[in-house]
Amino acid sequence: MSDIAIKVENISKKYQIGENKNFPTLRDKLMELPNRLFKGPKKNKEFWALKDVSFEVKKGEVVGIIGKNGAGKSTMLKILARITEPTSGKITMYGRVASMLEVGTGFNPELTGRENIYLNGAIIGMTKKEINQKFNDIVEFSGVDKFLDTPVKHYSSGMYVRLAFAVAAHLDADILLVDEVLAVGDAEFQKKCLGKMSDLASSGKTVVFVSHNVDSVRKLCTKIILLEEARIKFDGKTDKAIDIYMGKKKTPIKKNVFLKNSKIDINIRKIWLTNVEDKYVNTFQINESPQIWIELEANKTISGAEVSIQITNSAGINIIFSSLSDFNQNKFYKFVPGIYQAHISIDSNLLIPDTYSIAITTHYRGEKRIEFIENAFSFEIIESNSSMAPYGPASRSLACIISGSKWQLKEIE
Repeated sequence: MSDIAIKVENISKKYQIGENKNFPTLRDKLMELPNRLFKGPKKNKEFWALKDVSFEVKKGEVVGIIGKNGAGKSTMLKILARITEPTSGKITMYGRVASMLEVGTGFNPELTGRENIYLNGAIIGMTKKEINQKFNDIVEFSGVDKFLDTPVKHYSSGMYVRLAFAVAAHLDADILLVDEVLAVGDAEFQKKCLGKMSDLASSGKTVVFVSHNVDSVRKLCTKIILLEEARIKFDGKTDKAIDIYMGKKKTPIKKNVFLKNSKIDINIRKIWLTNVEDKYVNTFQINESPQIWIELEANKTISGAEVSIQITNSAGINIIFSSLSDFNQNKFYKFVPGIYQAHISIDSNLLIPDTYSIAITTHYRGEKRIEFIENAFSFEIIESNSSMAPYGPASRSLACIISGSKWQLKEIE
């Protein structure tokens, strides 16, 4: 047992849906009366956030907990941090624990950054002597020295997380629990966080963190715990866990996707993906532009037909929608019988490191659908070693980017 840092045994966590208070007031009962009279007593439903979860983390390991929203990741981390108690099961942790589960947890907005360093440090278990010894290192790491004597209510969310992470990271703890810290802040600070957690691990500390940033998880973690519907789906090597999470299979790069030649007005014959050098690839660095190619067959003369693509990230969020024609100016191509090749270049600054899928559709003037291919292709964006600039629009917003530029269409037969 000497090499074990965390041992989780059959942990389950149950919530009751429908009853918000353990001690309802008279007002609550009176408000419920009409519903009880007309609809009958309100039935509470059970919801299991975690169900029979067991795993071990060894000393010096950096373990990522990943999974879709609602899988139980944050619940697991809160149980490890003793913020909430499990319904059943047992957790044994060996050593001093520091946790950073939410931006600014334990911060008083009315106090200055300096005062909150001492307050937050005391909350997570640091003595005043420890804080004094590490104060300058905390301030330097956070990068908020210019605003140290400003109340933190005036800080941006990025400044909050920089200071909070800096305090937690400098606690002389054996185990560090981190939830989504890398999702906030600029690219430079994210690299500092990764570097700090890597340094902690190399010094024998144990790190457990939840993140949706697959690229960061791949770089940092020595193993992954993949949660799905409150249970562990996989516990093991990082690359295999990410492949399972992304639904990826180890298959060769596809040069072409050939589709059925049906006698519809416009048939999507084949689809392929290249880089700017016209090489077949499905992995791109963040500063590269994916090139999407579509071969179409028009079986009759058509005015007002359209070709569109939609790019979706690993979380199922639609990131880019782009069409061959310019909807704003109501301009559409006229197809005559023949074979056509459509090509679109995706701007290099639109996609952050992640795995994406492409859906392609043909339709009439944005209304009636002709043909729809939901998962025509998947590709991956990875971080460039030479790229130090903050990520592009897709990293700052979940809104779909609508683009009608950089399309080309030519008749080839």
